This record gives sequence, C-alpha cells and structure tokens, in this order.
Amino acid sequence: MIAFDPPSKKSKNKSPYFQTDAVFISHDHEDNNGRDVLHPKDDGLFVVDGPGEYEYKNIEIIGIPSFHDSSHGKKYGRNTIYRVKFEDIILLHMGDFGEKEISSEIKEKINGVDILFIPIGGDEVIDDDAAAEIANQIEPQIIIPMHYPAKNKKVLNDFLDEMGAKGLKAEDKLTIKKKELSETQTKVVVLEPLI
Repeated sequence: MIAFDPPSKKSKNKSPYFQTDAVFISHDHEDNNGRDVLHPKDDGLFVVDGPGEYEYKNIEIIGIPSFHDSSHGKKYGRNTIYRVKFEDIILLHMGDFGEKEISSEIKEKINGVDILFIPIGGDEVIDDDAAAEIANQIEPQIIIPMHYPAKNKKVLNDFLDEMGAKGLKAEDKLTIKKKELSETQTKVVVLEPLI
C-alpha cells in the first residue's frame, strides 16, 4: 500500500491511522507531511519527499519538480509531482500543483499516464478551469479530482461540467486492473473524501 500527502498530527485535517509501505510527500506542510500518522508495515517505511528517481520493491518512481503557485514558488514554495509505475499502471499524483499550465519539461517526464490525481480547488492550487485544461493535455484513462473543499460542491461540479461528467456520484473505493483501462475514453472518478 502507498499513501500520498497524509496530514500530520499538527494538521487541522485529521487522518485515519493506517498501515502503508511507502509514503510520498509533495511538499513540507503539516497538511501533507504526515509521517507521524502512519503505521509502517514490517517496521520500515519508504519515504519519498522530493524530486529524483527512486525504486521500491516493484515500484518505479519519478519525482518531478514543480511549483505550488503560479509565481514560481514565491508565495507557497515548491511542489513535487510523482509519476509512479507499478503492475504496468502509471499513476500521476500532482500534489499541490499551482502553476497555471504544465511546462514542456514536465510533459516530457510524465509520458503516458493511466490515472491522474489532479488538484482543482483554486486558492493554493490550480482552479477547476486550469485543471480541466491540464488533464486534457495529459490524456489519462482515469482522472481523479482532489484538493478541493469537500463542503463546497460548486468547485467539484464546475470541474465535472468542464470534463463533461456532470452529476457523478462519489465512490467509496476504486479497484483497477490494467486490462480494464480504456485506451480511447477518459473517465472521471470522484472518490469519497477520507477526511
């Protein structure tokens, strides 16, 4: 099991305590750097917290540098996008990506994404319009919106409208096998927030 950006004990967002093998931290903020809430399996926790190339068991990881805001990090600092390949599935977790567009350097490194986790909430990350445009450029098989206020349905609904997926209901979990991924049609999936 892997985890991305779990909230720390200092965060106002309380995360459930759970077991994991590896954790990926996109930036050092108490809402996203929660090593302290994780129970590592076999008393070992593989932590990736920045750009670079990593390998863990049968998982290939590329941490791609980006910014948390559109002013090249002057406001909120740096962010790491993670491209994770396991069981022939490529997952891209954009963390708290805040740039208004995706650079050619980032596009080159992400190459061939199956599942995209993309922030849509605006303020500290890209808004729903920029997220929809970036998602369409990446062309994954599955798009999972994240980092939006759970109580503010307008942000999510606006993104779903942009993606032509109006009225989607949140799912508790998503199970995916490579052979089930469509090669031609992009699907948006909304997951029920844990916190």
